[in-house]
Amino acid sequence: MAITMYSAGVPTFQHTLRNLIHILEKAEAFAQARKFDPAVLTTYRLAPDMLPFTRQIQIACDGPKNGVARICGLEAPKFDDGETTFPELKARIQKTLDFLATITPEAMNGTEDKDITFPVGRDTTRTMKAEAYLKHWVLPNFFFHVVTAYDILRHNGVDLGKTDYLAGPQKG
Repeated sequence: MAITMYSAGVPTFQHTLRNLIHILEKAEAFAQARKFDPAVLTTYRLAPDMLPFTRQIQIACDGPKNGVARICGLEAPKFDDGETTFPELKARIQKTLDFLATITPEAMNGTEDKDITFPVGRDTTRTMKAEAYLKHWVLPNFFFHVVTAYDILRHNGVDLGKTDYLAGPQKG
């Protein structure tokens, strides 16, 4: 089977977002076991000029939902960016997964040459062909924010490994 816009995007986002829920569950359990306020993790930044953990998760959700919606010509669901706890962040990820589950291959495939104009920063837009937008903007940006969230947790001692990032929860 050939790689399509849908197969390159939606299942990739779904797989990684499910793994991200697993990573958040491990972080939540870590905070509980060590008896510290989980906000220590959810507000943490790797550097003073980087966004905190909660924002990394929010953006990791926004990229796929907004990107896929733009490619398919749909209105993306709006999330209010008010999450501060692990349960709220997991719920946001699940809402993103729920939206992605509504996308059909037919809605996305064949859009490779469609012009996509999207915001870059506060006052600028950029236009790319949909295939380039997916491969060179949405996917890399998504993985950047997921791995940054992973790195924040790993840096703070959460017992995470490469398998957690790539494969999520291991079955029996």
